[in-house]
Amino acid sequence: MSLPLRALLFRRTTEPTTISIVFDQEIYPVRVRRHAQARRYTLRIQAATREIVLTMPPRGSLKTAREFAEKHGGWIAARLKRLPQAAPFAHGARLPLRGVEHTIIHRRGRRGTAWTEIDGEERLLCVAGEVPHVSRRVRDFLKREAKRDLEVASRRAAQTLGIVFRRVSIRDQASRWGSCSTTGVLSYSWRLIMAPPFVLDYLAAHEAAHLVEMNHSRAFWRLVERICPDMAKAKAWLGAHGAELHRYGMADD
Repeated sequence: MSLPLRALLFRRTTEPTTISIVFDQEIYPVRVRRHAQARRYTLRIQAATREIVLTMPPRGSLKTAREFAEKHGGWIAARLKRLPQAAPFAHGARLPLRGVEHTIIHRRGRRGTAWTEIDGEERLLCVAGEVPHVSRRVRDFLKREAKRDLEVASRRAAQTLGIVFRRVSIRDQASRWGSCSTTGVLSYSWRLIMAPPFVLDYLAAHEAAHLVEMNHSRAFWRLVERICPDMAKAKAWLGAHGAELHRYGMADD
């Protein structure tokens, strides 16, 4: 980065990172970010968080950024409306667990944190404690279940390939379902526990295969398909339903 440009960016560190625009009597917060490689103003909406992000050139102005966002207010409103509705973790809410729908039941007087039960034909996800803790306890429960299942699936895939990995890490990745580091750490989105098991197994096979082929070459895909016969089925499911998984646990605005 040239010295004048670096100085320009330094001077602007105190400028606001979020602007608000109004469209059809609705207020939309827009996060503004400068990017050294940007040549024009662009808008995108992160489906997982519903955040509106405006990227601008290093020498761009906030005034122009605001005008650009306001000009595209209709696009912003339409895209947000097309996103899946938020489904907070609360008493009575329904969510999938390993592809099977469960109902969250708050049992305030019970000991423990969260567990599953079967009541006739209905599957329940029961949560103990006070109301303010329900959402966090549901999320923690799903993360624990995800890590357990993904460790088992990753170990199975690694054994089939004759390799070892360092450890499994669970995150809430918005842009990808899994990743593999050069140090042997396999990282996954905990939201995979809400998908059918064959989807979780595919992601485990996918990331384990990266320890052999750190690319997406034909050899890599042949390797994944060999250890995961349901690869095509899982990819199709993610393409059709993957975005839905990001709505669970979101606050309902």
